[in-house]
Amino acid sequence: MIANMSSSSSSSKVTLKSCYSVRPMEPTWYGRLPLSEWDQIGNITHVSTIYFYRPPQKWLTSPNKIATTLKDSLSKVLVPFYPLAGRLQWKESGRFDVECNSLGAQFIEAESSLTLSELGDFSPSCEYYPYLIPHIDYTRPIEDIPLVIVQLTNFKCGGASISLLISHAVADGPSALHFTSEWARLARGEPVRTMPYFDINVLSSRSNVNVNEWEFNEPPLLLGNSNNVEERKKKTTVAMLKVSKTQVEKLRKTANESWEKPSNGRGYTRYETLTGHVWRSASKARGHANDQQTSLGVCVDWRNRVEPNLPKGYFGNGTLDVVATSLAGDLISKPLGYASSRIREAIEKVNDEYVRMGIEYFKKQEDLTKFQDLHAKMGSDDKGPFYGNPNLGVVSWLTLPIYGLDFGWGKEVYMGPGTHDSDGDSLLLPSYDDDGSLLVAICLQEVHMDAFKRHFYQDIV
Repeated sequence: MIANMSSSSSSSKVTLKSCYSVRPMEPTWYGRLPLSEWDQIGNITHVSTIYFYRPPQKWLTSPNKIATTLKDSLSKVLVPFYPLAGRLQWKESGRFDVECNSLGAQFIEAESSLTLSELGDFSPSCEYYPYLIPHIDYTRPIEDIPLVIVQLTNFKCGGASISLLISHAVADGPSALHFTSEWARLARGEPVRTMPYFDINVLSSRSNVNVNEWEFNEPPLLLGNSNNVEERKKKTTVAMLKVSKTQVEKLRKTANESWEKPSNGRGYTRYETLTGHVWRSASKARGHANDQQTSLGVCVDWRNRVEPNLPKGYFGNGTLDVVATSLAGDLISKPLGYASSRIREAIEKVNDEYVRMGIEYFKKQEDLTKFQDLHAKMGSDDKGPFYGNPNLGVVSWLTLPIYGLDFGWGKEVYMGPGTHDSDGDSLLLPSYDDDGSLLVAICLQEVHMDAFKRHFYQDIV
């Protein structure tokens, strides 16, 4: 499951030293844990993040002190978070459970002849990233793939990176951060603050919902195309774009003054504004015709949108994707506020009835395969939703506690998304400097990236 590091000069700078299975420190419950419908659709592959550290000298006197601390505390945290030590198991009709069997998380140790300064600004496009973050071979049986994979890389300068890969089938962003924050607490010698809650019965559907009102539409294709096979194959690149606090405020002002006010009177948010700007810029860069249909996938956290709210510590997927749609001509010719209004309209659909209607809708599906991204990773060219050209997906980490992961040797000097190579895959993050600026991490086809950057910044001015 680990990437082969022997084929390039970049790989020679990073050497794998060892690989372990870290099991729960104490006996945990064995058995099949059912997953909710929201766990089994959309992104069910692993999501990667990476943290870079400059540990103080006392952590460097013993060569294995950092690795030992991480492995011991990981073994401890897998006791309350025991499903993460298990494996997915397919059932019929594209559905699966978690087999809680304590097989453990995978822990990889590597060392690098590089220094942290040689990585520059730690951009995801850095040539060394693929060797700092494990590659997963999804053609292997799913029951052989750990749900949590960690790689510790020690650098020549004494710095270290920790890359984390967590299966989206068992944890969305808030749940993954819950796990990592509790892991860090245990590493520092502190107790678990919030125990995870695994009972999906709180998500029961309701018999009186009308699933005919809930619809799933395949993302539109490029005009003239009958499928997206060729678009999926095109080479992509990643960029990390910074938007200053002043630029964010200017975009919000433009959005709120250029279009009719939202029905609830609340101005457009940073997410609705910046995402609308990304959407418009992408359509311009891709050269869309005016009558090209385009959709934008928006990830909405519904933990506090259902009645009653999900319990504190609910672990799993408490998020779902809704879709904003438009003609490219309208996106480009109308002001920014129009794009923001389309996004607001999609987000406001998510309430208790909508969530439970979705549960019932997916329960009634004969097969969930077409709703899952895993099959594209397994080599299928045309299965699973595709939010590449002419579409886009923008996930927000703006309100998540993504920074300050301290395992005992201090907070990270940089944190960011790991490798992502899917066209249209983008992410909004707060700036690490906490100065009000925001970051846009976006993956597009190589042929579109320069034009995207040009439109992105010129249109702010």
